[in-house]
Amino acid sequence: MNQTISKKPRVLTNIFLHLHPANVREDAIAFNRTFGLGGMAALLIVIQFLTGIMLRFYYEPFPGLAYDSIVLLQNNVLFGKLIRNIHHWSGVFLVIITFLHLLRTFFTGAYQSPRQVNWIIGLLLFALVIFSNFTGYLLPWDQLAYWAITVSTSILQYIPLVGNSLREFVIAGTEVNADTLLIFYNLHSAVLPILILLLMAYHFWLVRKAGGVIVPNDAEEINIVPSYPNLVYKEGVVALVLIALILVFAVFANAPLLEVANPNYSLNPTKAPWYFAGIQELLMHFHPFFAGFFIPLCAIVLISIVPFLKYREPATGKWFHSEKGKSSSKLSAVFAVILILSLVLLSEYVVNFELLLSALPASISNGLIPLAIFISIIYIYYIFIVRKYKLSRTEAVQAMFVILISSLIILTLIGIFFRGVDMELTFPWNL
Repeated sequence: MNQTISKKPRVLTNIFLHLHPANVREDAIAFNRTFGLGGMAALLIVIQFLTGIMLRFYYEPFPGLAYDSIVLLQNNVLFGKLIRNIHHWSGVFLVIITFLHLLRTFFTGAYQSPRQVNWIIGLLLFALVIFSNFTGYLLPWDQLAYWAITVSTSILQYIPLVGNSLREFVIAGTEVNADTLLIFYNLHSAVLPILILLLMAYHFWLVRKAGGVIVPNDAEEINIVPSYPNLVYKEGVVALVLIALILVFAVFANAPLLEVANPNYSLNPTKAPWYFAGIQELLMHFHPFFAGFFIPLCAIVLISIVPFLKYREPATGKWFHSEKGKSSSKLSAVFAVILILSLVLLSEYVVNFELLLSALPASISNGLIPLAIFISIIYIYYIFIVRKYKLSRTEAVQAMFVILISSLIILTLIGIFFRGVDMELTFPWNL
């Protein structure tokens, strides 16, 4: 073992060493080990906080003033438009990078023992990032924001027993109103940031407790190097590249702002925020109870319990666990893309279960039966893929996870780019 112990860190590096050990394995800081995604997410949260504090000086969370305060900020405040654009794009990047960070964690096996709890913390952080983005979506109080929140919160009413009450509680009434704006503002600017900071601190501590980033356990030679400068310089470069990328977007692509919100005139199409587009697309093909509640709930439960399943072999620390895992994951991704596209087209143009089985309740004809068919197809594929590659449980779970994530991505892309007027399927250039 070639081991180099770093000298006592200087005062200027003490803050850095609160987050990282003094020495790390050289293979743990290779860029393709984590792609710096966790650090990028942390940086984006800092950018969100800083730009959010600046925006608070001008923003007024009242329907009669909110929209005008945004216009004033963009048109009359020095660098006001740039600050808002940075806040907007760093929020978009934060959702994407946090999602990619979760995928990286899963595909390198970092969700298994002893990291199960941190996987749950990561899921909670991702949920908080989504909710933070969602609550901020309403604040401009323009047509896009008003109707996106209206559509999104309407999904809550399909939760059995408590749906309508829950929706009225969330938006403080039967429709989006002044109280909704004030509640969302306080959640966005106070409650959610505090929760994110607390969970981030716990998340970092759990990573340190588990020994840092998971690495392959079959390395022939383990080299230990000082965190400073080996790790800090790499993180610095990644941070600078990310900041530059956000600035490019902020300079050349403005944050959206349509006309002031008008409750009497809805947009066509009226779409949910982009990160909920997959669920909205499900609503085009399934009964609302299944699309808006049952299927998302099942997906969340399954992803949450994955770390607590019994695995015969420990995580290898390698991407996709093994060569078999990599091959089966690629095939599963292709299978999911073909399956989802085929089912969407069939549902849109060929098969109407609600019409064909009109004698049955809609929840069965357009909910239970299509879902049972889909699950049957997935089960048949599961048997096929396990036998074809002789997969272990880790590899089989990974293949199913790939199908789930690929399906979500395809549905989201369809919802964003291929739904036009009256939510009809169309090509992006016709939107």
